[in-house]
Amino acid sequence: MRVSRVLAAALSCGLLTTIGIVAGNAYAQQPPPAVNVAPAAIMDLRESVDLTGKVVAVQKVDIRARVSGFLEKVNFEDGQKVSAGTVLYQVEDGAYRAALQEIDGSIAAAEAQRDLAVLERDRAQRLIATNTVAQATLDTANAQVKKAEADILRLKGSKQNAELNLSYTKILAPFDGVVGLTTVDVGALVAPDSGSLVTLTRLDPIYVEFPVATSLYFSYRERVEKGEMSSGANVSITLPNGTDYPEKGTIDFVASTVSQGTDTVTVRAEFPNPGGTLLDGTLVRVVLEQSDPQDVLAVPQQAVQRDQQGAFVMVVDANSKVELRRVDVSRSSRGQAVVAKGLKEGENVITEGVGKVRPGIVVDAVAATTTGG
Repeated sequence: MRVSRVLAAALSCGLLTTIGIVAGNAYAQQPPPAVNVAPAAIMDLRESVDLTGKVVAVQKVDIRARVSGFLEKVNFEDGQKVSAGTVLYQVEDGAYRAALQEIDGSIAAAEAQRDLAVLERDRAQRLIATNTVAQATLDTANAQVKKAEADILRLKGSKQNAELNLSYTKILAPFDGVVGLTTVDVGALVAPDSGSLVTLTRLDPIYVEFPVATSLYFSYRERVEKGEMSSGANVSITLPNGTDYPEKGTIDFVASTVSQGTDTVTVRAEFPNPGGTLLDGTLVRVVLEQSDPQDVLAVPQQAVQRDQQGAFVMVVDANSKVELRRVDVSRSSRGQAVVAKGLKEGENVITEGVGKVRPGIVVDAVAATTTGG
């Protein structure tokens, strides 16, 4: 019985030893884990900030009637592009033409009266030289001439006013733009108190206004004064559907006052809008980017890990061995993490497969096909 137990124990020990050796050999024969790596590289990652902006028309006016009358014509279709000087509405002008003609007649009569007064004055001047008439007669004649000339001047002023009223019967577009929906139609009675007939909006070029936090604005000014960044900025926008607008904007206005309600400074940029893509009142995403190149050392953002001690990356050296490296990340931009300290240009960091490795092991490193945005 005792012999059987001893034999069984010996067999068990031998079996366990054999299993251990096989397992060790199997572990030793496992291939190194495959990971993707990317090099730390110098690249142009200009500082940028995302803001919310609103598209604002450069010019927008309500077209109104300046004289009373019935509309004879509406010379546009709703939503049509029109040029400056286009006749939008035609108000009946018969009464205004008649008023102008009447004034022309009054002017002609006044000029005839003036000519007669001049003749009387000249006659009085000749007679007074021979003491035929009194000085009072000449004075009266001179007064009549001046009165006739004043009447002509007054009537000419009335004529200018009548011509102006006649011109107002043609309601013109004051600038190139797009008309909205007309509120009146042919046959409608319009007057200066009728309100807006239609809205005309100029869409090219167009403005985008956006608020900038005062803290950000003053930090930017300080860095410019210290020479840490340029004063210029590229402005781009993204439409509500996520499409990037192809044209770049130019900042043309910065408010001199701070909005007390939001503690922001209003900034405005002008954008070309030849196709009329940007519409007045649209909310857009605004990206302000430093205009001058800014070369920095960066790695793909997914390579940076974090724990209680801060940020780190897994570096793969020339012998394919993994090292945990602490780094200082100053900012992120376009899918890249800007490394201020801890890495050198050309060092490879793991971008995929970091969960399969630990410091000190050898890996099968493959260059990543992409290095981020």
